[in-house]
Amino acid sequence: MSEPPAASGRTYFISDLHLTDERPDINGRFFHFIDEIASGADALYILGDLFDYWVGDDNPASSVARETALRLKTLSKAGTAVYFMHGNRDFLLAGKYATRSGMNLLPDPSLISLYDVPTLLMHGDTLCTDDLAYQAWRTRVRGPWVQALLVALPLALRLRLAGLARVGSEAAKQNKPAEIMDVNLEEVARVLQIHGYPRLIHGHTHRPARHVHQVNGHDCERWVLPDWYQAGGYIVCNRQACSLVML
Repeated sequence: MSEPPAASGRTYFISDLHLTDERPDINGRFFHFIDEIASGADALYILGDLFDYWVGDDNPASSVARETALRLKTLSKAGTAVYFMHGNRDFLLAGKYATRSGMNLLPDPSLISLYDVPTLLMHGDTLCTDDLAYQAWRTRVRGPWVQALLVALPLALRLRLAGLARVGSEAAKQNKPAEIMDVNLEEVARVLQIHGYPRLIHGHTHRPARHVHQVNGHDCERWVLPDWYQAGGYIVCNRQACSLVML
């Protein structure tokens, strides 16, 4: 269990920004968040889907990726620890880009001590166990040999496949009941139990809220991060509590 350095007494969590050159307004809102809100914080945790898609660290074409790296590196150099956990859209992001950005890569899940409170961090997609088709796809593409094969493909082909995957993902969502794209509460309880009944912070579902789960006599907070498709938001925690802030 790791703990971020205590300095300002506040730590930020974001996820599901889906940054892309096609959405400059959201990119600008994110850069404002980095420069004006997260500046001076103890730590910033990015819990997946920072980008709308990521085809490999060798893609030089994305201007938002270049600018994001510069902003995050500046934040890191100023003393805010920056952590990144892979999401379902950017699981190919690797060490080269993380180093450029001053980010530390985190496994999913990760248990940290956040101002002396055990806190479990997840992207959140593995909690959606009712979505059997998605879980089968995730198991396939997250295998190390599949990822190695993907990044070995020509860049132009990877970009084309990413575009097709985005279209396919949106089409699949239209045909799925909304409830199977949310977390399975039994899976949430199982995960909380095996990690010692911590606080849980995750993204992926795009349903920002604070929940309290009673698991074996323990009251466990579950905080869900907002997506940034329309406006965005974040969770900020200090030694007293956490808060959900919508932009």
